[in-house]
Amino acid sequence: MSFTSFGFLLFFGILLLLYYTIPKSWQWKLLLAGSLFFYAFAGWTAMSYMAAAILSTWLCGREIGKCYAAHERWLAENKAASDRETRKARKAKAKSAARLWMLGGIAFNFGALAVVKYADFLLGNVNGLIGLLGGGEETIPLPHFLLPMGISFYIFQAMGYLLDVYRNKYPPQRNLGKFALFVSFFPQLIQGPISRYDALAPSLLAEHRWDASRVAFGLQRMLWGFFKKLVVADRLMAVVRTLSGSPDEYQGVYVLALMGVYAVTLYADFTGGIDVTIGAAECLGIEVAENFQRPFFSKSTAEYWRRWHITMGTWFRDYLFYPMSVSKPILKLHQRCRNRFGRVGKRVSVHTCSIILWFVTGLWHGASWNFIVWGLLNGIVIIISQELEPLYDKFHARFPRLRGSRGWDAVQVLRTFWLMGAIRVLDVYRDVPLTFRQLGTVFTDFRPQALWDGSFLALGVGMGDWLAAAAGAGAMLVCSL
Repeated sequence: MSFTSFGFLLFFGILLLLYYTIPKSWQWKLLLAGSLFFYAFAGWTAMSYMAAAILSTWLCGREIGKCYAAHERWLAENKAASDRETRKARKAKAKSAARLWMLGGIAFNFGALAVVKYADFLLGNVNGLIGLLGGGEETIPLPHFLLPMGISFYIFQAMGYLLDVYRNKYPPQRNLGKFALFVSFFPQLIQGPISRYDALAPSLLAEHRWDASRVAFGLQRMLWGFFKKLVVADRLMAVVRTLSGSPDEYQGVYVLALMGVYAVTLYADFTGGIDVTIGAAECLGIEVAENFQRPFFSKSTAEYWRRWHITMGTWFRDYLFYPMSVSKPILKLHQRCRNRFGRVGKRVSVHTCSIILWFVTGLWHGASWNFIVWGLLNGIVIIISQELEPLYDKFHARFPRLRGSRGWDAVQVLRTFWLMGAIRVLDVYRDVPLTFRQLGTVFTDFRPQALWDGSFLALGVGMGDWLAAAAGAGAMLVCSL
């Protein structure tokens, strides 16, 4: 069910009406029923994947909680009579048992995600390798699994919960229905954000009274999201399809235009969906995390990724980068490089973690080489920027008036915008060699005459659509400012 469909508006209107008329103790149950109804439009196969994720994560979380609770009971009964070594051994035993349940839940859920999302990609590459090695025409058949709607979002959200329970950040949710609502809460299923249990659950499971001002604000936020998606994103997407669909015809200045148009299109569509999500939750009295903080005003790639899809970035930071950076293999690599290369070697382990992080981030976005290269390029640019920081400091020491000036800030913002736009077109062309060839034509075959000869009016939209999209983008810019 699309956010911009009349079906969604009817569904949400009825849900909102019922939400504030039924007994408040039933509100979370209505949300659960509504969320399952919403997701049922994705099909019974998709429902079965979600049910498996919910049930397996809830069970593993409960078992982890039992391991810790049993240790706490033993400690309360035997603390005075036991020595430190015994208590330490009992705690390690409880942690080890909890770790098995955590790893089991992680393996099952990420394994399911890997099969449905990456099996075709992996087997396709194996077939290609077999062909290169002279294996003949016989290939491994591809399973072609149907990718369930939102599976990456709800699997990551559920696994964040499981890891937090394992870390003893909070006790597991004992009520299966309440946990199912956390995973399946319908506004988040299409475009996120990836919520944390301790941030979402208090308002999600609370009882809410009618608040006219809050509902009005939520409806305004939803309307703003619809505006972004329908007025800006949907119009400009036609231009993106035209420019990317005929790469031999549209080169040079058209590639530069594609960078800018696709950046605005993606931002309007993604943030528009998040606005609908946050607005719908606001109408229900529920607090959902913001996912964007004016990313196009960023002065560096690292800052951009602190502002864009924030909940994804913080998930990878907290559950992948930090644990990996203190893991035994990385610590051994750090010590080995430090002993051999000195001060320079200390950074090797951090950069290794960064490259792995961005490789996984690319895979998360899609099972194809263009997304892997996209992720790695982001990581490489960030690493290069970090390594060049001493030169930046020398530059600003030589020209102190530039630092913090509006002109220099504008230069940094524009540089970051176009750099990210160049990397982002890997998402558009979906072919790595083609993308780099097209980027090369910006320097070798610019064709500036297209800017004034009316060619841009023959890109799938007319003057009226260009003006409407430009006015919408202008409104977005004004609101951001």
